[in-house]
Amino acid sequence: MIRSILFDMGGVLLDFSPPRFIARLGLGTEDGTILEREIFHSAEWVCLDRGSMTEEAAFASMCARIPERLHAAAREVFERWDEPRAPLPGGYELARDLSANGYTLYLLSNAGVRHARYWPRLPVSEFFDDRLMVSYRFQLLKPEAAFYEKAFELFSLDRRECLFLDDNPCNVEAAWRLGLDGIVYHGDAPLLRQRLREKGVNI
Repeated sequence: MIRSILFDMGGVLLDFSPPRFIARLGLGTEDGTILEREIFHSAEWVCLDRGSMTEEAAFASMCARIPERLHAAAREVFERWDEPRAPLPGGYELARDLSANGYTLYLLSNAGVRHARYWPRLPVSEFFDDRLMVSYRFQLLKPEAAFYEKAFELFSLDRRECLFLDDNPCNVEAAWRLGLDGIVYHGDAPLLRQRLREKGVNI
């Protein structure tokens, strides 16, 4: 019987859309592409999620590849991409209904140190309390097996009683290999509810 629902954050509960963050600056297509590539699709961004690099060091390293004329815009994007974080349609309602139906909710997310700043301001956070497995705190990333194993240990979870929701198929496949059932979320909230019911979840 499923007792716990394990949520990814970006792409499931919250919108993580680099083009939207960059569009605020009104840059041309070429300049926007440079910033998206060198900031959000960089190895430094992964290091931030792992907690193995400070924001200052990561930004300096990124800027070494960004034309000087874009440094001010890069700073604006890097420092304000999380203001505000936009919820995805249906995410709050899903978490609310699952919690009301007796399921315990956990967050399993690849995210950097800034998570501690924006997460408490999000209405959906009320359903998770302190049940947060966030990558930078443990220097572990999905889809590494050690990430999931740490979550099982941290919260004393029986993986047979859990269901994992993530928008990244690689993360769900990694969970499967560890005996944790999961659903890939494709942005269709009604379909996700249907998939949950097919798994025996009361929703």
